[in-house]
Amino acid sequence: MTADRTGALVSGITRFEGASLALVGALVAALVTVSLIHPRGHPRGPVLPAARVPIDIAKPSPPVAIPGADAQPLHSAGSLLASFRRLGYDLEKVGTGDGRVPPYFLSRMPVDLGQVPDVKVRKAVFLQAILPLILQVNEEILAERRRLDGLRARLRSGLSLGQVDQLWLAVMAERYGENRIDELSLRVDIIPPSLALAQAAEETGWGTSRFVRQGNAIFGQRTYSKEGDMVPLRRDEGRNHRVKAFNSLLDSVHSYALTLNSHWAYGGFRRARAAMRKEGAPLDGSDLAGHLMRYSERGEAYVKTIRVIISVNKLGRLDGARLAPGRPSI
Repeated sequence: MTADRTGALVSGITRFEGASLALVGALVAALVTVSLIHPRGHPRGPVLPAARVPIDIAKPSPPVAIPGADAQPLHSAGSLLASFRRLGYDLEKVGTGDGRVPPYFLSRMPVDLGQVPDVKVRKAVFLQAILPLILQVNEEILAERRRLDGLRARLRSGLSLGQVDQLWLAVMAERYGENRIDELSLRVDIIPPSLALAQAAEETGWGTSRFVRQGNAIFGQRTYSKEGDMVPLRRDEGRNHRVKAFNSLLDSVHSYALTLNSHWAYGGFRRARAAMRKEGAPLDGSDLAGHLMRYSERGEAYVKTIRVIISVNKLGRLDGARLAPGRPSI
C-alpha cells in the first residue's frame, strides 16, 4: 500500500470518527485504553516553542550541608543526594553501562540546590534528578512507536484495523497534529537524553531558576496564557509572554517532548532524527541540537551553548541509559 493511500486511510478514519455520534462511548473506552498504556499521564498539549528567557533569581535558600549526607533536612538537596547514594545511583556507572537508572521520579526540585557549595556535586544531583524523568517519557514514546509501527505494517499489507486501533490512531493524530501515518511515524520518537539534559541545564541554571523551583518548568517554554503561568521578572517592556508552569517535573518533560515532536518549528529536527534512524545510527544529541535554532531567540549562540554543555559534561555517555526495573518511587 502506498504512503498516500495509507495516509488517506488514517485521514478517513479521523473524519469518520468525528462524524459519528456513536463514537462517543467507544472513544471513552479507547481513551481508557490509552491511559492504561501510559498510567503516569501526558502533557496538557503543545505549547509555543520556547525562546530564551532570562533566568530569574529569587532570594537564596538557606545553605545545606552536603558532605556526609547524614541528618539532612527533608526535601533538601542533601537528602536527595543521600537517597541516590542508598540506591547506588551513580552517573559514572550508568555512563559505562554498568548501572541502571532507578525509577526515582522527583516531583519538584530541591529549593536549596543552588546552595550546594561543590559545583560538581550540584550538577550531578541535578542530572540524577532529571534523567529518570527523561527516560520515563522516552519509554512511553517508544511504546507508542512500537504500536504505531505495527498498525502501519498492517495497513501496508492490506489488513483492516479494529475499532480500538482506529480510535487510538485518531487520538495520536490529534495529539501530534498529523493524520498521515508515515508522517506521524516521524513525530513519535524519543529525545536523546544528552540533548534534553543539556537544554534542561541551560534553561534552569542547573536547577536553580525561579521557574523550575516555583513552576516545575524545566525547559523554559513560553506561553501567552494569562492564567496559571509565571511572569518573567525581567520581561522586556511591551512583551506579554509567560513561562508555562506545570504540576510536576514529569509534566514539564512530557510537554517538552511533545513540543519537539509536533511543532512546525522543529520539522528539521524530526527529519534529521529520522535520517539517523534510517541509517541505523544512534541518535546524536549534539548533532540534533543544530536543528533547534528556533528554540531560542539566541539562535546559533543557543545551539553552541547546548553543544558545549553536552561536550564538557560528557552527556553523550548517558544516551544509552535505561531505567532499572522495579516499582517507581516518587
